[in-house]
Amino acid sequence: MSRRLPPYLVRARIGGVPGVARLKLTALTETTTDALREAHALATGQSASTVRLGVTGLTRAGKTVFITSLVRNLVGDGRLPFFAAKAEGRISRVYLEPQPDDAVPRFAYEDHLALLAADAPIWPEGTRRISQLRLTFEYTHAGFVRRTLTPALGPGRLHLDIIDYPGEWLIDLGLIELDFATWSRQALADAAQPSRHAHARDLLAFVGNLDASAALDESVTQTGARLFRAYLAAARAAEPQLATLGPGRFLMPGDLEGSPLLTFFPLPPQTGTGVRGSLGHALNRRYDSYVAHVVKPFFRDHFARLDRQIVLVDVLSALNRGPAALEELSAAMTGVLQAFRPGTNSWLSRLFRRRVDRIVFAATKADHVHQSSHGALEALLGLLTEKAQQRATFSGALVKPLALAAVRATREGEVKSGRQMVPCIIGTPMAGEQVAGVTFDGRTETALFPGDLPADPRELFARAATTAMGAADVRTVRFRPPRLLLETAGGTRPAPPHIRLDRALEFLIGDKLT
Repeated sequence: MSRRLPPYLVRARIGGVPGVARLKLTALTETTTDALREAHALATGQSASTVRLGVTGLTRAGKTVFITSLVRNLVGDGRLPFFAAKAEGRISRVYLEPQPDDAVPRFAYEDHLALLAADAPIWPEGTRRISQLRLTFEYTHAGFVRRTLTPALGPGRLHLDIIDYPGEWLIDLGLIELDFATWSRQALADAAQPSRHAHARDLLAFVGNLDASAALDESVTQTGARLFRAYLAAARAAEPQLATLGPGRFLMPGDLEGSPLLTFFPLPPQTGTGVRGSLGHALNRRYDSYVAHVVKPFFRDHFARLDRQIVLVDVLSALNRGPAALEELSAAMTGVLQAFRPGTNSWLSRLFRRRVDRIVFAATKADHVHQSSHGALEALLGLLTEKAQQRATFSGALVKPLALAAVRATREGEVKSGRQMVPCIIGTPMAGEQVAGVTFDGRTETALFPGDLPADPRELFARAATTAMGAADVRTVRFRPPRLLLETAGGTRPAPPHIRLDRALEFLIGDKLT
């Protein structure tokens, strides 16, 4: 029987589209070049193949931490018992090389690692731009035939190109299939939700008095765009985990700051928006330009070139926020994952229409609950991404759900509560976190019982529909990261502790190292 103990403080002190698949010939340039470059390398004896891994996830899902830990565990002395090539001793060397795309910034791995190695370690900041990193593996083939037939070529080599980009950009992929009118209806409906209405009051009042057929007045578009951006920023500040805020460049404009591409906003349904020179026509045109010049190039140049994908999902934060957040997360994941092109890959598909043939869906921060709840966390993740998984599996892709922690910030234990032993997690909550009326100072190590997840995740939604309480008897807090040593006196390079990072690696690239 599942426990139904509420979350509480155990001890305060002790001594973690179908439509978008249609590409024009010009969109094939990068994927064709990638495939031909790899074919040339193999034909000339440079036995290095390349896998492009997309690290995908909504805001604050842990993409930066995941990449930093993955790289350190591979180039350092990480414990990866379920990563077969590593566990069998067939990987002789893993090292960083310059990334192949000169126009893409390098992922700041060393800077992020330094933050985890500081005297007072802190979590790296989230992703704010697209970046890339290349890891090269030198390994011995697993099969006897391949080992004996290819000695002249030396060890096998695999390039792993890791591509990281902001979660807000992922949200934007859903705009490819929406026209301005449809997007406007959805955006204004979201703004009118009770949880967002206070932040959107000025915007809603402003657009409610506009005539879409009126002559374009640039001061009106500037005011509307400013109010729209202010609403998005205020909603994000109040609820950092909101999954569906966008368009993404309104929150992270980068070099588009002040551009006409960012001077549009949603309009209520009206007639006359097609009249040239009108306000409605201008906003419609700028929305279409945003999709054409910002969203589609990102899809074409980066997203559509991926071979493998890991989708990081912060399920626990949604649980903390209640049933509405779970519904929003599910809708967001279903929407953005329409942009995936899953399926099996062949040389022909890699040449003309690259596909993602392996996908890991990872519920991050698994160290924030006891391992006895990891199975239930994976089941909840499966329910939230059910439609995306079904589509990927139907197309021939392999899919694996995992409860994962790229950097483990807690350890597990038990404490006695009444007559029973209660499983708990032990770590240092970040300053300002609160549980049961206790506010933590960021220095005190604490044992917490975060609560239980039901074995059947559908129970969460049924319970939420019949009670005013949260969706689950779970309450998690944010923990400080453990301090990482860059090098020990013995010359080893320790790597962050993790949960199932090795299983994710084995599924994503294990077949390429056989």
